[in-house]
Amino acid sequence: MSDDRPVLFFDSGVGGLSVLAPCAALLPHAPLVYVADSAGFPYGTRSEGEIAARVPALLGRLAERYDPRLIVIACNTASTIALQHVRAALDVPIVGTVPAIKPAAAISETRVIGVLGTEATVRQPYVDDLAARFAGDCTVLRHGSAELVEIAEAALEGVPPIPARMRAVLAGLFGQPGGERIDVIVNACTHFPLVEAELAVAAPHPVRFVDGGPGIARRVAHLTQGQGWPSAPVPGKAVFTARSARTEMLAPALARYGLVEIESL
Repeated sequence: MSDDRPVLFFDSGVGGLSVLAPCAALLPHAPLVYVADSAGFPYGTRSEGEIAARVPALLGRLAERYDPRLIVIACNTASTIALQHVRAALDVPIVGTVPAIKPAAAISETRVIGVLGTEATVRQPYVDDLAARFAGDCTVLRHGSAELVEIAEAALEGVPPIPARMRAVLAGLFGQPGGERIDVIVNACTHFPLVEAELAVAAPHPVRFVDGGPGIARRVAHLTQGQGWPSAPVPGKAVFTARSARTEMLAPALARYGLVEIESL
């Protein structure tokens, strides 16, 4: 039986598109709603208290409006701070996004891993726990960059990243003691895979990048297994909590991700 309820993706900006893309590829008939909290962007520089209060309240409104079968918090910062609050508040399956330290440790040969995220994400005790559980024999170096979030947002609007700025961001990892041995970098912000190719070019030596997108796609497919979907792909929706000229500039890029309708909350 056909079921038109969407899968809803939520982020502070457009970074969550890096999570939406593998989900759309795995579930091509899934109705998609992508929500960018543009009124609250960026999360990486906000206090934990702000995020813990804002995200559950906002997702509650979105659940009422769009009746999603499942919500993906496609934002590492929001997930590491607010995931449990959202699960306690909503009677909807919630999938979070956490730094992909486990798969990074599985492929690292030098046993030195870089974690590149927002300042709010890299300082979370949750990251300490992931490193202890899955990368206990590795050196895990971290660096938070709010600038790279802005670079990724601009890149989706059609503004190419400046190589010198990318090198400066990566220097925050490679410049740390032992940083010259990094062979895997965890993109611990969903924005960063959007500029992964440029990061790879800017790195001082070849490294591999990993992120949580493919794993989240598999999790969404598992949780929705056996559910009905529309018989053919349907146009996706992009929703912004605040509209601006910048929002309109994103329309061509959003359409490339199948999000052809733009709405305001």
